[in-house]
Amino acid sequence: MSKRTIKENISMILRGYRLVFQILGRYMAWNIAACLCGLIAPYFSLSMSSLVINELAYSRDAKRLLWLAGVTVSGLFLLNVLNRLVSGRVNVYGSDSWRRDLLFYMQEQNRMQYDHLENPEVTLLREKIFAAKNATGGGLQVLFWMLPPLITGIGNVVCSAALTVSLFRLRVQEGYTGLVGLLNSPAAGIGILTLIILNTVVAVATVNQETCKVSKAWQELAVSNSRYRAFGQAKGQDASIFDIHRLVLREQAKYKKPSYMVKSQKIQLHYGMLRMVWDHVMTFALFVFVAARAYAGAFGIGSFVLYRGTVARFITGVSDVAEALGRLIQNNDPLSDLFRFLDLPDDQYHGGLSVEKRDDIDYEIELRDVSFRYPRSEAWALRHVSVKFKIGERLAVVGRNGSGKTTLIKLLCRLYDPTEGKILLNGIDITRYRLDEYRRLFSVVFQDYKLFSFPIAQNVSAELAYDRSKVLSCLERVGLGARIRELERGIETPLHRDYENDGIDISGGEAQKLAIARALYKDAPFIVLDEPTAALDPLAEAEIYSQFNRIMEKKTAIYISHRLSSCRFCDRILVFDGGEIIQSGTHEELLSQEDGRYRELWKAQAQYYREEEDGRPR
Repeated sequence: MSKRTIKENISMILRGYRLVFQILGRYMAWNIAACLCGLIAPYFSLSMSSLVINELAYSRDAKRLLWLAGVTVSGLFLLNVLNRLVSGRVNVYGSDSWRRDLLFYMQEQNRMQYDHLENPEVTLLREKIFAAKNATGGGLQVLFWMLPPLITGIGNVVCSAALTVSLFRLRVQEGYTGLVGLLNSPAAGIGILTLIILNTVVAVATVNQETCKVSKAWQELAVSNSRYRAFGQAKGQDASIFDIHRLVLREQAKYKKPSYMVKSQKIQLHYGMLRMVWDHVMTFALFVFVAARAYAGAFGIGSFVLYRGTVARFITGVSDVAEALGRLIQNNDPLSDLFRFLDLPDDQYHGGLSVEKRDDIDYEIELRDVSFRYPRSEAWALRHVSVKFKIGERLAVVGRNGSGKTTLIKLLCRLYDPTEGKILLNGIDITRYRLDEYRRLFSVVFQDYKLFSFPIAQNVSAELAYDRSKVLSCLERVGLGARIRELERGIETPLHRDYENDGIDISGGEAQKLAIARALYKDAPFIVLDEPTAALDPLAEAEIYSQFNRIMEKKTAIYISHRLSSCRFCDRILVFDGGEIIQSGTHEELLSQEDGRYRELWKAQAQYYREEEDGRPR
């Protein structure tokens, strides 16, 4: 556990709670209300019981006894009703707490500068946060869990101290000697206060030692549990064919080894027993002190019951507060990782100029002497690239792996900004435009696109409230209209069977068509397709390409492709090599250049296709 000052620890805990209330404001508010309701009832019961017993022991006034009984029963009934109502609200909002917590992490990651998402150090930090979260509840979860015991503990200390302070002020009868006289002397009161302070110090110290040692054991467990969780996600064909579950069982066996769990349990048992012994010593000392003052006539039997109860709750409160604070301080380690993640800088300029909305989608983009290298790299990914994208143009970008094709797309979508040079939209540097508005101009189908176990319509629209006719139109345009009409629930049919039995599994080609339909639904003026037909068979590929011009309408389309046969229908082809554009032209123009890289790549692929057609081994 990291060494921090008291001020630093308190500051981190307070910041954590501000974040918790930001995410789960109503849940936390009702939780506090539930704690306060649960706190009031025992003290109300103790106070009323004290009055009833004193009345029975002395005045024995029947009317007053009846009135006290009525107040006690009515008060407890109302407190129980209130507690049920508040607990109900806690359960209602608590059932939504995990979803809101997950949503918070998703939102923070989505708003994050893209560079951080590709930074391996940030990836490791994120994995560390989720490993602690899932294995030990470290981070925000501990703040959720520790708030009730912390509030209840503080409430017990304050309420019991307020009700017990009179114990030290009440005068006893004179003339007592021996043990009773000693216990009623000023020295006894000072001794009891000393014991209370000592008990508090012991509770804090033991919790601190316990949390330090348990933290080390749980950090090892967090890594193991993270790996176990990762292996546990293995399912489907790979898990069956390669028997991946052997790894799961091996990791599970490691998880069950005593080196982690038993070690932490022994530590908790040791320090827990130590605190329990001190609590009982303290309880016994206070009980004897209270009994001696009652015996000496300082108060009656009813007050003895009250003080006996409040003293016990005071000791419990001190232990609860000490333990809660210890857990919160221990939790500052995973909490510091979370704050580092949330505090990652966003130094990308977001601009302030609005993008002009044009019905004629008359947008033109120009790269002017653009060079780029990735953060933490000395190598240039792009070098001196100058190109202009004409409105409505079909442009293919080809080249070997690592030649700079995907980097070009990232710069166009402004996931990164150029290291040198400028990118212009209608003659204006794109960094001057509002980042969110500029990115709305692009719709991209990446190679690693993701479809979800939602209805088809939601996968296409990426919205809960979608335009049904628009969804159907996009599906029709990519060649999935007939397939959808065969389904009983149509576009409401869920993908996969993770959550619904009537979900469907689709082929890789159909999935790619759905991803293209999603790009069309966004209706952005620029559409970028990264290997758009990689999962399609030749017939489906030919069908898509034959319809591309109609599908894209007046939009500017940019295709990244390794299949050079797909470049034939494009207006222009850019050939990348070593981060530079080495050739540009139509398919026929580039083939006519005998020493060109495009012709070289084309001949290599043409030979492959000829071998395949002749039936010779590939």
